[in-house]
Amino acid sequence: MAMKTRLPMGIEDFEEMRTQGYYYVDKTGLIKVLLENLGKVNLFTRPRRFGKTLNMSMLKYFFGYGSGGRLFDGLEISEEKEICSEYMGKYPVISISLKGVSGRNYNDAKGMLRGIVGNEALRFQFLLESERLTEVEHQQYKKMIELNDDGEFAMSDTHLKNSLLILSRLLQKHYEQKVIVLIDEYDVPLDKSYQSGYYDEMVELVRSMFGQVLKTNDSLYFAVLTGCLRISKESIFTGLNNFKVYTVKDVRYREYFGFTNEEVRQMLAYYGFMEQYDAIREWYDGYKFSDMEIYCPWDVINYCGDLRDGSVTKPQNYWVNTSSNDIIRRFISQANAFTRREIEQLIDGGSVKKMIHQELTYRDLDSDIDNLWSILFTTGYLTQCGEDDNGLTELVIPNKEVQWIFVEQIHKWFKEETKKDLGKLESFCRAFEENNTAAIEEGFTSYLQKTISIRDTNVKKDMKENFYHGILLGLLSHMDEWIIRSNAESGEGYSDISVEIESREIGIVIELKYAENARFDAACQEALQQIRDRNYEENLIDDGMKTIYRYGIACYKKRCKVISE
Repeated sequence: MAMKTRLPMGIEDFEEMRTQGYYYVDKTGLIKVLLENLGKVNLFTRPRRFGKTLNMSMLKYFFGYGSGGRLFDGLEISEEKEICSEYMGKYPVISISLKGVSGRNYNDAKGMLRGIVGNEALRFQFLLESERLTEVEHQQYKKMIELNDDGEFAMSDTHLKNSLLILSRLLQKHYEQKVIVLIDEYDVPLDKSYQSGYYDEMVELVRSMFGQVLKTNDSLYFAVLTGCLRISKESIFTGLNNFKVYTVKDVRYREYFGFTNEEVRQMLAYYGFMEQYDAIREWYDGYKFSDMEIYCPWDVINYCGDLRDGSVTKPQNYWVNTSSNDIIRRFISQANAFTRREIEQLIDGGSVKKMIHQELTYRDLDSDIDNLWSILFTTGYLTQCGEDDNGLTELVIPNKEVQWIFVEQIHKWFKEETKKDLGKLESFCRAFEENNTAAIEEGFTSYLQKTISIRDTNVKKDMKENFYHGILLGLLSHMDEWIIRSNAESGEGYSDISVEIESREIGIVIELKYAENARFDAACQEALQQIRDRNYEENLIDDGMKTIYRYGIACYKKRCKVISE
């Protein structure tokens, strides 16, 4: 049996995708729609890992001189003979990605930007010999590619600000053809600079670069930019004529970023993984671009790849590792009691209605928590499921993977919050050592009332139990001298939490249950019975623990009951 096409995990170059035997989900229809609705500057805002970079690479190879041809054989755009004849391989293209501009300070970031622009300029070294350029223009080009003694690009700040404009003018003069400019992840330098404290300087630099090449450039045919946010309040795009922005709310282009349901089904059928369809839909589907259901392609491809090599069986969290997820931590830390209740609704599978502002700047992030709802929406942590007559967008968590990210960040936030009162935390932990069930029950209830819980019937029982397990484990981990294990194999199964206090030869076994319909006593007894039946204390005794405390803990919403034996 012939080996099936390779899965393109992490492949973002269109030529590599098409020539190295990778499975490609055909998005070339975007080219036709773009040309039919062309603006001078076209901005696509989508969450990370939804195929923006691959699409930009596709545009580069379609329009760029000497490109196209066989790369597009058999794809949707190849059926558009007139478009291919008129546009394919006919334009000089400047293509840069700013996703790597993440310096710890402004000078570092500026150096990275010089490197990106300089390396793109190096693609056009024929300009050094171009007879259509003057000596002055040759010198302008040389300044772009000159290196200093450290082997870094040496262009001045002024030349950097004008670099894309100069390069486009030189290319137009050489080719006698206007230039296409592609800028991928344009807002990453702004995001990183905001996090690192040099935002104002980076805004001024990016504004100058974009203003030169996009606003007053007679050499520009059209430009395409991608990013997560539309940063227009900072005047980055002010004054642009024929500027078109396409967000996840727009119908046009909705199917060209991310995978549609049919595309996922075709991929699963091709690789023989159709039995995983329901799990993939639960974990990686749920995004709504306009009214179309969209899957995160990064997740689908990585999961299929891991299934194929046998490294996993169940869906994994892939998207979470592509970002720090600080925006959720910031959101949770700023949330008041009402907002925390709204977060609970979302985690439980419910929705909230909010006014979405898609033109926020990074300055706006901390000025009002309402702004963070908009950022969570535009960056993919929330998605839309409707809009009412008042213009409010109904928001939901798109899928199980993002739900997991919320829960994980809640645990981290809560752990930090509890450390603000170490005396209370110490007393709570000592109550387990002293077999004081009343103090444990009172303390745990107090902590649950301050956190964000999982409580609704839309969430499976095991996930609710895992949530309470995570909260309690985080609290107990404060005790550095205790040996704490989570889901450690013992006896005939895995106890939720086991603790060894060697100095006092005390062993603790904890089993948590979710008390359906507030049936606390029954849930506690079920937990204790499980400890007895499965002999969870066996390892503790083997390790020399003389006194064993067994705790059955039942939780429901923000209440708990504790029984020991």
